[in-house]
Amino acid sequence: MKKLIECVPNFSEGKDMGIIDSIAREIESVEGVKLLDVDPGQATNRTVVTFVGSPDEVVEAAFRAVKRAAGLIDMRKHKGAHPRMGATDVCPLVPVANVSMEEVVTYAHKLAERIGDELGIPVYCYENAARQPGRKNLANCRSGEYEGMAEKLARPEWKPDFGPDTFNARSGVTAVGARDFLVAYNINLNTTSTRRANAVAFDVREKGRVKREGHPLTGKIAKDEKGDPVYIPGTLKEVKAIGWFIEEYGIAQISMNLTNIGVTPVHVAFDEVCNKATKRGIRVTGSELVGLVPLKAMLDAGKYFLRKQKRSLGVSESELIKIAVKSMGLDELKPFHPKEKIIEYMIAGDEGRKLVDMSAAGFADETASESPAPGGGSVSAYVGALGISLGTMVANLSSHKRGWDERWEEFSRWAEKGQAIKDELLYLVDEDTRAFNRIMEAFGLPKKSEEDKKVRHQAIQDATRHAILIPFGIMQKAYESMEVIEAMVETGNPNSITDAGVGALCARTAVIGSFMNVKINAGGLEDKAFYENLHREGLEIEAAAKAKEEEIIRKVERSIAGDKA
Repeated sequence: MKKLIECVPNFSEGKDMGIIDSIAREIESVEGVKLLDVDPGQATNRTVVTFVGSPDEVVEAAFRAVKRAAGLIDMRKHKGAHPRMGATDVCPLVPVANVSMEEVVTYAHKLAERIGDELGIPVYCYENAARQPGRKNLANCRSGEYEGMAEKLARPEWKPDFGPDTFNARSGVTAVGARDFLVAYNINLNTTSTRRANAVAFDVREKGRVKREGHPLTGKIAKDEKGDPVYIPGTLKEVKAIGWFIEEYGIAQISMNLTNIGVTPVHVAFDEVCNKATKRGIRVTGSELVGLVPLKAMLDAGKYFLRKQKRSLGVSESELIKIAVKSMGLDELKPFHPKEKIIEYMIAGDEGRKLVDMSAAGFADETASESPAPGGGSVSAYVGALGISLGTMVANLSSHKRGWDERWEEFSRWAEKGQAIKDELLYLVDEDTRAFNRIMEAFGLPKKSEEDKKVRHQAIQDATRHAILIPFGIMQKAYESMEVIEAMVETGNPNSITDAGVGALCARTAVIGSFMNVKINAGGLEDKAFYENLHREGLEIEAAAKAKEEEIIRKVERSIAGDKA
């Protein structure tokens, strides 16, 4: 699945829209990157830009933006209310989907090195990308601000992580970091009292509330040996929160920043506020997400609330999102549109028409047309997806079967596994067609010069290898689906055993059909050893799938015969 990271650079210009637009255009010039937001601030004289995409493309877009900012922004003339130390003040990278923080740190260092070496700008690395403990906190890196950077860089302990240790008067210093995804999240209350909303906010936020001696509201503030106030911690880690009144809606809210949704997810924050509000006689009526949220956050929330209901978690993405929206009242104040609020869906909106988004009739018509794609590989993946969908359906029906309440988790696990396989096979429906198109594009490359011919030849070999691996992946997933299908034949709702049987027939077809594509796509491949190993494994999978399908169908037929008897 596609890796996604977000980048949120802050540029020291918030007034000149010509400069801001020029930087934004640099970001948009990189294919594979989606510009999500440009937020200029006049008083701060600072613009926060948000964009997302695959890691290499995001690093390239960030570098181009930093380079353009260095050419357009002169820090010697900059004034603004926000602390700053460079034309590109900070440039954090954030994991969004299918990428670890460790990987993002590597990309941050790669970006920092390019900025330092190619642009001659000193760079400090902060947060998870920090190379020294004292630089983890951005405030430490930026202390002294632009005006104090020349002196700071001269101190050995503040030698930059990348780039020159001499001051760049025009561009200043840039901080490149890797941090967790921050979600701005507001929870609605049935009160207009800011004081009561703050009381709940202090209950939950990590910082908590000031400790008082004697009376909890009017007592003397307790202080430590340094004279600083002592705080009673709240119940939620990595959470900042305050209470406020929103005149537009006529209600008070808990306004929260969830600075690490891996530690405190959205749904955990919601439920904890519900608990604390109830203890104070206040009711939560709904909530709102400000800005964008990763898909995983919504899916995790949907599963959390289904689990509380003791219902199967193995339902579709759209159903999980619907459960999350309704459970947290995300549509109370305004409609919640997943395609506008979920990062991955916004990216997908730029990818053009997908086969899997067609109707069943549309897919059949497209397959029957004179175009060579979609072909047998895509259809094999689609048939496999239908097969595991039937197995998953039986798991979900079994989870909700009357009298089987104590077994809901057992069938939920099977349904979740089935949904994951289904999603991967659906992804491979389009990926197989993309692989075919990639071969066609490689054959269309110029071949005038000897260098052209070498490039074209290598592109054809790379595309051919890819076009072999995709149907091989379909084989593997379709065979894997048989485990779920067989389990449902053996232990699932007996009224749906034939549905699981049809699923087995589909899985067998998907394995054999995609193996045909593996073999025919290998015709022009020069790496014979690679193909021979793959072919040997493919024969084993094909034989195992045929045997498994026959075994499953025998079990189905015996069950049917037993029912008739």
